[in-house]
Amino acid sequence: MKNFRLELKWAVIYTLTLLLWMVFERLMGWHDEHIDMHHIYTMLFYIPAIILYYFALSDKRNNFYGGIITFKQAFLSGLILSVFIALLAAPAQYITSTYITPQYFDNVIAYAVESGKIAPEEAASFFNLKSYMIQSVAGSLAFGLILSALVAFFVKRK
Repeated sequence: MKNFRLELKWAVIYTLTLLLWMVFERLMGWHDEHIDMHHIYTMLFYIPAIILYYFALSDKRNNFYGGIITFKQAFLSGLILSVFIALLAAPAQYITSTYITPQYFDNVIAYAVESGKIAPEEAASFFNLKSYMIQSVAGSLAFGLILSALVAFFVKRK
């Protein structure tokens, strides 16, 4: 576990940043009055996510590998980081949905149904805590895989 201490540290930092982002989204009204644009605005989180992955893999390069890291080492470190982030994703989703923005699911269901995008039963089965917990774990792994490869390319040093 000592070998993965940096990845765990950055996974916690990533998760705390995500929770702060959720507070920001709520304050911006993206979970209620501007929910129609939530799916667009929420993609802005990719910017801090990419930056955090870069810092995490740079930290691994500089403080574990002595300033030299191969693409493979950086990529594997990114994958481990992604697994830790995925493990923290479900609890983060619970915190978001229970404490930060408990009205989100009601709001998004109402919006989806009123806009004619989905039937009420389908909306309720998609927009709920269990569904979002599963999506957050799967999304963290998929996004982490892509991000790990991309960032590893820029972090590698011989």
